[in-house]
Amino acid sequence: MSRKIWVFDTTLRDGEQVPGAKLNLSEKLEVAQQLKKLQVDIIEAGFPASSEGDFNAVKEIAQKVGNTDDITITALARAVKADIDSVYHSVKHAEKPLIHMVLGTSDIHVEKKFGKSKNQILDIGVEAVKYAKTLLPDVQYSTEDASRSDFEYLWSTIEAVVKAGATMINVPDTVGFAEPEEFGELIFKLNDRLKNLNDQVLLSVHCHNDLGMATANTLAAVKNGADKVECTINGIGERAGNAALEEVVMALNTRASVYGAHTNINSKEIMNTSRLVSSLMGLEVQVNKAITGDNAFAHSSGIHQDGLLKSRDAYEIINPTEVGLDDMELVLTARSGRHAVKDTLRKLGFGQLTEEQFEAIFAEFLILADKKKEVYNYDLYVIVKNYFAGQNEHNQSVQDYADNFYELVDLQVVSNTMFPSASIKVKKGNDVLKSSAVGTGPIDALYSAILEIVDMDITLLEYKISSVSRGKEALGKVKVVVEFNGVKYNANATDTDVIKASALAYINAVNNIVVENLLPVS
Repeated sequence: MSRKIWVFDTTLRDGEQVPGAKLNLSEKLEVAQQLKKLQVDIIEAGFPASSEGDFNAVKEIAQKVGNTDDITITALARAVKADIDSVYHSVKHAEKPLIHMVLGTSDIHVEKKFGKSKNQILDIGVEAVKYAKTLLPDVQYSTEDASRSDFEYLWSTIEAVVKAGATMINVPDTVGFAEPEEFGELIFKLNDRLKNLNDQVLLSVHCHNDLGMATANTLAAVKNGADKVECTINGIGERAGNAALEEVVMALNTRASVYGAHTNINSKEIMNTSRLVSSLMGLEVQVNKAITGDNAFAHSSGIHQDGLLKSRDAYEIINPTEVGLDDMELVLTARSGRHAVKDTLRKLGFGQLTEEQFEAIFAEFLILADKKKEVYNYDLYVIVKNYFAGQNEHNQSVQDYADNFYELVDLQVVSNTMFPSASIKVKKGNDVLKSSAVGTGPIDALYSAILEIVDMDITLLEYKISSVSRGKEALGKVKVVVEFNGVKYNANATDTDVIKASALAYINAVNNIVVENLLPVS
């Protein structure tokens, strides 16, 4: 029988401790609302004793997100009365509030950080739990640096605070020192004793990623009896971060027969949550990151694309739709094979090409792919159009379709603090179209000018710049995600001029929309 694993999300506390990732109150509330849609069990909303702003944010989240009994709201306290009071007064407005406190148990923390004896620290923890229990029924106690603690002292602490009233025990690998086998063994021993002491107390883990093993350690803990996992979205957090919620959840989903466990997480909200956190905190997700990276479900290798087209499970263990993405993405590049290009042409309506015609079109595709890095569906329309023109074969249907696409001719952008503006010239078929606009910044002005030309109700969801080479002539890559009629479209572009790359990426997205809204060629 599958065990329920509780998911405790600490993106708004541990995750927000990343330098530069501070959120304001409205942003924290927006993330908390999305975490509720994701269906996490517990949101750790902050560290209210740290500042008035954080206290108010936790209180707001408790009132507006914790106003139903399907989610618990907590916040962190040190094992001191003032911190516990601060947590209580901020989370008490939730339907299901929880006080979470932390105190070290390793020799390093007890002797070097606190300068006290083990018995003194144990007594402080017990008294803190007893006080918290006078305020709220649910109290979590975290044994900081548990993975480097003496086992018998760690257990003595856990035993004492459970007897004092703690309802959840959290075992952190605070500095990412543990490895899966030993951490699993630690959790197994603690779980065995804890369940004999009080089987109603939840055993939790909180793993850091300093050695790249946070997710592995968390999953090892689940295998060995942990009831609850503490995670962050995209694995953000102190230093190298925490166990990534999306990785832990999808591992439990995908390898259910191994772990015999499940969560209540609505996996279809994973990508929405990832993008929101990344955008608001300004923390870019590495492209090859598991589950939420841009390339996690993108396939450009010809061998992989060929295998996927024959059978999805050849190279895909998770359907992208499970995490809130569109179906699998076959990225057409110079590495793509004939099978992928032929399949894309077929979907565009060019399924009746002879082998000779296809080979000629494929050769032109490779030339364009070498120049452009990534080839879009509308590029294939243009290649087919040029092929027929070169063969003196007039295909009015192909001509009509190709004439719907936009091509950048020129642009000018003025950036200043008063009136950032942009002018742009594009071609559509034989027509040359021009527009100018002002905006809140140069990119906003540029995109407003393009929108005026294309006359579509497009919403920009994501705009991201990254460098793909070094030096004075470095290439800048721009990625945009836009929405049109409820459908999301992605596009990229690279250029040494990031303003030009921004325009090309947006026009690529517009052309993708045009392709999707054209009927296939007969």
